Amino acid sequence: MNRLNHPAGNGPARRRSTLTSIHGKVAVVTGAASGIGRALTLGLASRGARLALADVDDAGLAETADLVKAAAGADVPDLHTSHLDVSDRAAVEAFAAEVNARFGTVHQLYNNAGIAGAGTTILDSDWTVFERVLSVNLWGVLHGTKAFLPYLIASGDGHVINMSSLNGFMAQPELGPYCASKFGVRGFTETLRIEMLQGNHPVRVTVVHPGGVKTNIANAALEEARRRNLEITDDQVNRARLYNEKLLRLPAEKAATIILRGVEENRPRILVGTDAKITDAVVRLLPRQYPALAHRLLRRALR
Repeated sequence: MNRLNHPAGNGPARRRSTLTSIHGKVAVVTGAASGIGRALTLGLASRGARLALADVDDAGLAETADLVKAAAGADVPDLHTSHLDVSDRAAVEAFAAEVNARFGTVHQLYNNAGIAGAGTTILDSDWTVFERVLSVNLWGVLHGTKAFLPYLIASGDGHVINMSSLNGFMAQPELGPYCASKFGVRGFTETLRIEMLQGNHPVRVTVVHPGGVKTNIANAALEEARRRNLEITDDQVNRARLYNEKLLRLPAEKAATIILRGVEENRPRILVGTDAKITDAVVRLLPRQYPALAHRLLRRALR
């Protein structure tokens, strides 16, 4: 029997009572110029959300806005875009005030902006790599959450959606800054959820853990290393190829569909992709053994 039609447990009466509608909500998306951020934007637009989009990539952001307008078949009056570096606290605070003034309220915040880093070991990583990755991936989430939280509470129907990663519960070599940031996002978000419940605030809180989504993140790590004039090893090139060809397989549009469905169902934790679900189970079952297991599997894949 289809579980959605089952009369008990997770049946329709219980599910409908917890579903939330995105239609008409003011939704903020950071990192909206490409990848999951762009796919989330288009998914939100198709559900009738009013959109405030931000990114440091002005050209990509304009392209996302054009795609929204093309899909709508006309100009979209409830669409606001802004150049924004989420690592800049003052800029994020100004953006939050700007969005609230523009729409009169804010309901949903998707803290999606993120970068990969240069893909080197902790021993070999320059401090500037740690600082940049943490400033965007972790501090960007903190800045966005703190800046928008008063408006979300005031809306009476708020929702914070923070983007962690499969690497928010599983560590990987040569991703030290990235893993640190994504583990941090997870801890911060789970703390926020408890505090919103404890304070009886009308804000739901969700942490998202995508697995291998087909984005430009692996290539971006190499580009960042080249930008910093770091030596690119054969292992790094092979690792990027492995990610692009075998690991980053889930289309961003599918990832966005999973995330938005989870938001509509008010899930506190969303695992995106079969790889994220399997990895989560392995880490829970084998917390001591998984680092060595991951090392062996990765070494074998790189041969």
